[in-house]
Amino acid sequence: MAKNLKLKIIIVFLVIGVAIITGFGIFSINQLKNLQAEMNIDVDVIKTKIQLISYAIFIAIGAYSVLSGILGAIAIGILTNPIVKILKNAEKIASGESIDVRYLNPEKEDAEVGDLVKAFNLMTTELQENLNEASRQKRQIETILLHMTDGVIAFDIEGDILHINPAATRLLQLTPADDNFEDIFKKLKVDVNLEKVIYLENWTSYEQRINVQDKYVNLYFAPFTNEVNRPGGVIVVIQDITEHVRLDNMRKEFVADVSHELKTPITSIMGYADTLAEDEYDKQTQEKFLGVIASEARRMARLVNDLLTLSSYDNNEAKWEKTEFDLGELVKKCLDSLRIEIDKKHQHSECFVTANVPPVFADKYGIERVILNILTNSIKYTGENGTIKVYVGFVYNDAYIKIIDNGIGIPEEDLTKIFERFYRVDKARTREMGGTGLGLSIAKEILDKNNGSIDIKSKVGEGTEVVIRVPTKN
Repeated sequence: MAKNLKLKIIIVFLVIGVAIITGFGIFSINQLKNLQAEMNIDVDVIKTKIQLISYAIFIAIGAYSVLSGILGAIAIGILTNPIVKILKNAEKIASGESIDVRYLNPEKEDAEVGDLVKAFNLMTTELQENLNEASRQKRQIETILLHMTDGVIAFDIEGDILHINPAATRLLQLTPADDNFEDIFKKLKVDVNLEKVIYLENWTSYEQRINVQDKYVNLYFAPFTNEVNRPGGVIVVIQDITEHVRLDNMRKEFVADVSHELKTPITSIMGYADTLAEDEYDKQTQEKFLGVIASEARRMARLVNDLLTLSSYDNNEAKWEKTEFDLGELVKKCLDSLRIEIDKKHQHSECFVTANVPPVFADKYGIERVILNILTNSIKYTGENGTIKVYVGFVYNDAYIKIIDNGIGIPEEDLTKIFERFYRVDKARTREMGGTGLGLSIAKEILDKNNGSIDIKSKVGEGTEVVIRVPTKN
């Protein structure tokens, strides 16, 4: 580029000089011809002078060419070197290379040109730093958008996609063909208009919840402006709120279940109490009514206690006193405490403890509550003359309790739900037997807090097997 520039300047100098010398020679020859015509000078003399003038012109052109070439090269070097260096530095900046701002030699180059180049170098250095900073911020933003769990899509004013991150593609189930605002949200059946979001003042933002396959997604639309503060497009933020919706539904179901569970005993208590207050009954009837009232009151008390227990677990308010104890002895104690209930139904129970079961390390009161809950369920849902077998053993770093009965069993579709609060396989029968529907939920919470686990297998009409694992003392 520099060589071409120098050559072009020298050629311009040569053409101008040759044109001036040639024009002066032609003018001189014409003057001689006119002088010969006016004064009748000998033609041979005029021809000789014209030849001399022509030779002089050629010599002048040659000398000028050599001189202009030398002087032009020197002048061009002085004038173009700073420009060439500036152009080279500009090329380096454009390609992302660094430049040497100290290439000027003030002793050899013109001071004014040197100051200009120094100023330009300072400007280009600052520009390079600004470009580097902008590039760094761009990479940071791209990295953030790439790893965000929320989806982000930027549309221009025409509705075409400017940017989309992987989360948005995944949450909205988009394909490469989905590249336009209208196409995407028409496919998702979202009633939103791009022009309204951008131009209407009361539509500075817009939010809508939709369902995409098995997920709940919240869409938030917000317009953005360009560098001259004019509408530039719309940004859509996509949030996966499936878990929030599930928890909200669970909360609503929990409130409804608690209300229902409390309403039933309260209704019974109020009904029997009003009946006793209205009429006089014999002692036997009164005792019967009072017995129902007391039973329902105890049921309410158990429900409230269970709710308070779960609340303390949820809020991490429960105090766990972990100690070292013999799991086999605890199981035998729990089984003996339920002996009366077992004998009432003429059930056969056995407890087998494997030798050398190491002591466990957990909250003894909590584990006892879990064992009593599972044994009580086995007794309740195993018929007359049924069998309940209990095994205590050790596997790897966990001691285990296996409780097997031949009761009514649990349907396979209910096994994944039995640890939910207030979930009952047979609601009417469970309520009749005095259950609150919270026993298994409490058992699972206790074992989770003690780093244990519970697993249930069952078949309808064949019985149920429950395995409880408790960590041993390390």
